[in-house]
Amino acid sequence: MLRNNSKSGSLLLAGLAAFAYYKYSKMTPEERRKLVDGLKEKGRQLVDKYVPADIKDKFMNKEDTSTASHFGEGSGYTG
Repeated sequence: MLRNNSKSGSLLLAGLAAFAYYKYSKMTPEERRKLVDGLKEKGRQLVDKYVPADIKDKFMNKEDTSTASHFGEGSGYTG
């Protein structure tokens, strides 16, 4: 019985994903930007609400990335 529910759930999830992809593909670029910006804002609100301050301080450092080291740059490796 559990196996049947698992298959139904997987099929339902696949159908929802296909429908979401279809709707996204029909959006204008402006609608897509608004959707992504809205999701980003909701994510930030969730982080602000549920992530403890000490964890935010440790992992969400807002340093200037223009001076940060990037993998492979200036390593001196010539291959």
